[in-house]
Amino acid sequence: MELMIEKLLGFVMVLTRISAFFLVLPVFGWKSIPIRFKVAATVLIAIFFSLITNFAGSSKHISSLEAILLISNEAIYGLALGLIAAILFSVIKMTGRIIERQMGMAMAETLDPLTGEKGQPLSNLMEMVFVILFLSANVHHLFLLAIWRSYETFPAGSTPSIAVLVEGIIKAGSAMLATGLMLSAPILGTFLLLMVALAILARIVPEMNILFISLPLRVGLGLLMAGIFFPFINGFVSEFADWMGKLLPV
Repeated sequence: MELMIEKLLGFVMVLTRISAFFLVLPVFGWKSIPIRFKVAATVLIAIFFSLITNFAGSSKHISSLEAILLISNEAIYGLALGLIAAILFSVIKMTGRIIERQMGMAMAETLDPLTGEKGQPLSNLMEMVFVILFLSANVHHLFLLAIWRSYETFPAGSTPSIAVLVEGIIKAGSAMLATGLMLSAPILGTFLLLMVALAILARIVPEMNILFISLPLRVGLGLLMAGIFFPFINGFVSEFADWMGKLLPV
């Protein structure tokens, strides 16, 4: 009886960590994925990992309150892992939003078919291209590898401290901002040159309506630079894998 309770508690903790991880995970956690598929995949993966991982400790002397705390720790750990992956995944979308603001299309909104939320058209397009490259390169297998490594380092019943998890999330946010700015830096420089050229033109020909002329120029230049930028998205796929290995607390 005690062995059955221990196995059941271990499975619940494994299921909790994996469910929390997949809840905020990019691609798998999106609303476009059917709920039944999410539940079935999560349960099957939890069964697999519960069979090959051990429970850190014994359930013989664990009270109900301690069991709730252990399950809560597993949920926090899984959410932290998924949140770090989601933050790193949003680099391309943030880069697209930076470009759209320079183009003057910050107010343009459309429905994102992947997440079901409102977004900008260019950033949605860049994210879709990144998702296609991401899945074609089988980088999504890193998510399963991350779960496996988490159970190698922290078996069910043992999780890293809150300070370690917060540090990983903060580093992921810093990496997202730095990488997004780095990817959009050439485009920002191009728009800076355009603004300088328009300022010089305004001084030379003051009667010209620069505001009327600048809008189509900014949109056209933004689309041109975005087209040039698309091949570099493939390079970020491998960089995403490197960041996952460095920042995940596993």
